[in-house]
Amino acid sequence: MGTHESPLPRHPTHPPTLGATCLGDGECRFLVWAPLAERVDLKLLTPDERLLPMRPRERGYFEVAASGIAAGTRYVYCLDGHRDRPDPASRYQPDGIHQASAVVAPQFAWSDEAWHGIPLHQYVTYEMHVGTFTAEGTFDAAAAHLDDLRDLGVTAIELMPVAQFSGERNWGYDGVHPFAVQNTYGGPDGLRRFVNSAHRRGLAVVLDVVYNHVGPEGNYLSEFAGYFTDRYQTPWGRAVNFDGPGSDEVRRFFIENALAWISDYHLDALRLDAVHAICDRSALPFLEELADAVRLEGERLNRRVYTIAESSLNDSRLLAPKETGGYGIDAQWCDDLHHALRTELLGERGGYYADYRGLDDLVKAYRDGFVQDGRWSEYRGRRHGNSARHLDPVRLVVCSQNHDQIGNRLLGDRPTELLSHEQLKLAAAAVILSPCQPLLFMGEEYGETAPFQFFVSYADPKLVDAVRRGRKEEFARFHWQQEPPDPQDEQTFHRSKLNHELKHVDRHRVLRDFYKRLIELRKSEPPWAFPSRQRLEVSLLSPARAMAVRSGSADRELIVVFHFGAETAETTARLPSGTWDKLLDSADVQWGGPGSGLPPRLASSGEVQLSLAPYSAAAFGRAD
Repeated sequence: MGTHESPLPRHPTHPPTLGATCLGDGECRFLVWAPLAERVDLKLLTPDERLLPMRPRERGYFEVAASGIAAGTRYVYCLDGHRDRPDPASRYQPDGIHQASAVVAPQFAWSDEAWHGIPLHQYVTYEMHVGTFTAEGTFDAAAAHLDDLRDLGVTAIELMPVAQFSGERNWGYDGVHPFAVQNTYGGPDGLRRFVNSAHRRGLAVVLDVVYNHVGPEGNYLSEFAGYFTDRYQTPWGRAVNFDGPGSDEVRRFFIENALAWISDYHLDALRLDAVHAICDRSALPFLEELADAVRLEGERLNRRVYTIAESSLNDSRLLAPKETGGYGIDAQWCDDLHHALRTELLGERGGYYADYRGLDDLVKAYRDGFVQDGRWSEYRGRRHGNSARHLDPVRLVVCSQNHDQIGNRLLGDRPTELLSHEQLKLAAAAVILSPCQPLLFMGEEYGETAPFQFFVSYADPKLVDAVRRGRKEEFARFHWQQEPPDPQDEQTFHRSKLNHELKHVDRHRVLRDFYKRLIELRKSEPPWAFPSRQRLEVSLLSPARAMAVRSGSADRELIVVFHFGAETAETTARLPSGTWDKLLDSADVQWGGPGSGLPPRLASSGEVQLSLAPYSAAAFGRAD
């Protein structure tokens, strides 16, 4: 196509320009990338149907300005005169994935003008699936629990993906309208109200976004342009075209998406799902370009805004500055501590757990960050990973449970069903008092008993059958013999909803109080609030199955002893001379424990004798 007026910018502008942009006084500009169409018309469906030809722009864009447009106006794009399709950059799909898009007004009564975000080292994150967090499954219902979460002590809420997906039930990783907020959750204004409420309470909000693939049902992107490539494959569908012909515009689409979440919804961080499945051999990797755009947007808005990657590669280059050949991402999920905990507490050995050796690897996770740092991986049949020892440990996000590690088990069973009360407390302490950035999964803090199972609500029977087969094949690697729950069955979804009443009952209440105390300690004690690998000393305690973790400086020193044995153990620990006050002991009766064998104060002359209760964690701070 020829050149029409001035060329479009290669990179996103501010505000984002794709889709429907309200210009004021009822005027709206519509912009779509559709090089596979010879003609594109804007079909306005409400209040009266009218058809407006769109003007071709260079590189396959089509644009038109329309008057008399109000918030909620329904519209589609008509491709080549006979195919009506929703807007690829739709901000709202009120009637579902296949129906018309709706114009969303940019105005909202924000009250967070004084909010500038929080430093990364202060993140104590609470992961939440909106649909199962409450009985109602909406943003507004979830917002009613924000005071309780603030009281718990978490500082950030991470939402699993909310981009529009098929039907009413889905984890969210099958979204097909990346810009649109799920209608059944409450749509755009529901998300804005949630974020606004969180910010009023001093809570950051992280959003899980998916840029490695697009869901299978209702995905019309290929009818508009070359969004996908057959050069690479992902486990979930066609790979996104980040380095082939047309990839500049594909990158623009997803980077504008990231900026829209930050500018339109005031999100504080984006968790980038499975970046190891983003295939890109270009000299300027998409992930580097994305991280840079997000950083600049944060600076423009005078807010701390972060990118947090999920990656199975154990590659520290993700977090390295771009000036040194890295991607400049701020933080990443790290599963190694979880896997070490799991193998130690439950003896797991199937699938990827074959690569972990329990307590020894837990020590390595504390010391080095990555356990798989270039050593041999039995699961992969090769060496895996590189060193993260040089990284600030709070840039690694760790957990004892998350949506993947629960939901990708055969029955979606939580640690509550597999571990004792003492083991649950021990696992919590190992995560929250680690040098890394802790993440909790919804309900973990009070020992939720409902499973978190995999669920979908597809309309295509062939797709449903494919999902069922895929789940069975995935579980075969772990040698699980039972039949998995049916993802399409509505009861699978309902079984996964939380029972918040449990947090007020018996040991569930005690466990929540214990979590609250752990988080208070992490926030109030400088060695945990500002963790440093250089000031960390981790050692095994023989003959007990225990490890001791010392951290701090001459101003304030702390020690935590984690005991993973099933019986009381007598051991000796090296401890600098002086007196040490007990800050926490999971074995205390206060926390539902069997009773502690440790005194409230230790007097050390270089070594101390310790009597460690089964499956316990105890923390001491130097008093002099």
